[in-house]
Amino acid sequence: MDGKALASPAAPYNDDVIRAFTIATMFWGVVAFLVGVVIALQLAFPVFNLGLEWTSFGRLRPVHTSAAIFAFGGNALFATSLYVVQRTCRASLFGGPAVASFLFWGYQLFIVLAASGYVLGITEGREYAEPEWYTDLWLTLVWVVYLVVFAGTILKRREPHIYVANWFYLAFIVTIAILHIVNNLSLPVSFFGTKSYSLFSGVQDALTQWWYGHNAVGFFLTAGFLGIMYYFVPKQADRPVYSYRLSIVHFWSLIFLYIWAGPHHLHYTALPDWAQTLGMTFSIMLWMPSWGGMINGLMTLSGAWDKLRTDPVLRFLVTSVAFYGMSTFEGPLMSIRQVNALSHYTDWTIGHVHSGALGWVAFVSFGAVYFLVPRLWHREGLYSLKLVSYHFWIATIGILLYITAMWVSGIMQGLMWRSYDELGFLQYSFIETVAAMHPFYIIRMLGGALFLLGALIMVYNLRMTVKYGPAATGQPALAPARA
Repeated sequence: MDGKALASPAAPYNDDVIRAFTIATMFWGVVAFLVGVVIALQLAFPVFNLGLEWTSFGRLRPVHTSAAIFAFGGNALFATSLYVVQRTCRASLFGGPAVASFLFWGYQLFIVLAASGYVLGITEGREYAEPEWYTDLWLTLVWVVYLVVFAGTILKRREPHIYVANWFYLAFIVTIAILHIVNNLSLPVSFFGTKSYSLFSGVQDALTQWWYGHNAVGFFLTAGFLGIMYYFVPKQADRPVYSYRLSIVHFWSLIFLYIWAGPHHLHYTALPDWAQTLGMTFSIMLWMPSWGGMINGLMTLSGAWDKLRTDPVLRFLVTSVAFYGMSTFEGPLMSIRQVNALSHYTDWTIGHVHSGALGWVAFVSFGAVYFLVPRLWHREGLYSLKLVSYHFWIATIGILLYITAMWVSGIMQGLMWRSYDELGFLQYSFIETVAAMHPFYIIRMLGGALFLLGALIMVYNLRMTVKYGPAATGQPALAPARA
């Protein structure tokens, strides 16, 4: 369905907030990738910690992870979900421009509060849930408004059918709200509210954290971005979804299975064996819906594969689906207890995370933003498809350097940690394993730098599109929106 064809003077789409979220997506993306390169440098060359507490790896690492997931990825999800729900429901956003504006600025405030806290050492120390309680409360308010806006738009729809992309977006919004509230139940203990302690303790705290942590990946970084896939791949390919029935099976099976997979992060811990086995079993079962979704996305190009030669935007989207398939094969594999004994706490995990974060999340976001910008600013097309192609190849080479280095480094790390000599003593000291990682950390840094370079090329291309691109036929040209 084309947004231009379905819009009516009685219910114009609210695209101002989508333009703002799109600009924020690219801004925070560059910040996230830049900080990632800096901390990669710090691991290879510790002098880049600069001898300052605010610039140390321990402070900047959560800035990088949160910026990549919640700032870059989160803004991409806001932009695409609010675009898609209006077009597929033939309705403007519920609540009007004022509520949409609060949604944008409220989410940016959350990002700034979280990042500034990390640099100052204000953190709960929980993976993917670092912000202190006051930031968590603010995000809860913003997220409730997001749910009201999204669900309200669906309820006022003029299209009877609810397209499957909206199912994934809605599941992502509702589930993340539940995960966020439960995992961040805490008691403030300082006068100014900069320190709190979790209401859970011991193994219960660990289980709650990884129930949250893995499902933040499952619903924030998977379900939400599958919503992007199910709308933007068919639109860019100009083909219908290969199997709408398969997309529904994909949705319900993924939603049911993912929520149980978190305990596989706690193999060989105090967590009861039955809980570890449960997490491993459901993780392995996730192979089926994950690959069903990948096949559905790739087969959508049936009869249109030739477009990959001439359309680099479609290349981003299709490659992201391939990375999704690879990451969702590797994840269940690493959840198997015997494999986990080798992989856990090593750089193999880092490689796995970044194959999904860069190859799946970032690539599908890049494709969606390349799709959105000409339409949101009423341009005839992108400024340069050649620059899109350069971006694709530079970023792809960067990802391959990064994840290959981490795979080799991680497996070598795991093997060195469990090597014994003929007397039964550890063969390598810990510092020897650290020294062995050094060349691979340099390769990882170079891969990250290439990925950052690709993003900067994209920013330039989009800026030129907005500033100098010819206006689309029958549409007034828009000046760059202020975010």
